Amino acid sequence: MSGAVSYHAGLRAEEQVSANYARRGYRPCARRWRGRGGEIDLIARDGDGYVFVEVKRARDFARAAERVSLRQLRRISAAAAEFLGRAKAGLDTPARIDVALVNGTGQIEIIENAFGH
Repeated sequence: MSGAVSYHAGLRAEEQVSANYARRGYRPCARRWRGRGGEIDLIARDGDGYVFVEVKRARDFARAAERVSLRQLRRISAAAAEFLGRAKAGLDTPARIDVALVNGTGQIEIIENAFGH
């Protein structure tokens, strides 16, 4: 896939995942949020807390999952801590990090609390 095609496929996957969270009652509040620690693809509100989502798209779920590295999860964790530092309750705000896998046909598989697995 060319760079432009990959970029637009990634944007489309993020849109699909955002819509999926919205249908399940989460309120998307930021896309491609960038802090000093890095970028978070999607941030959704879950009641009083937040869900930070890393979106990975590939031909199949297994390939998408292979693209998630521990280094990325650490970077997302650092960025999430920075984001939460600005929240009213700070780092005491309930939060989790999910990984959303999107396959070539647009199906979505969400791994909730990816650090907990």
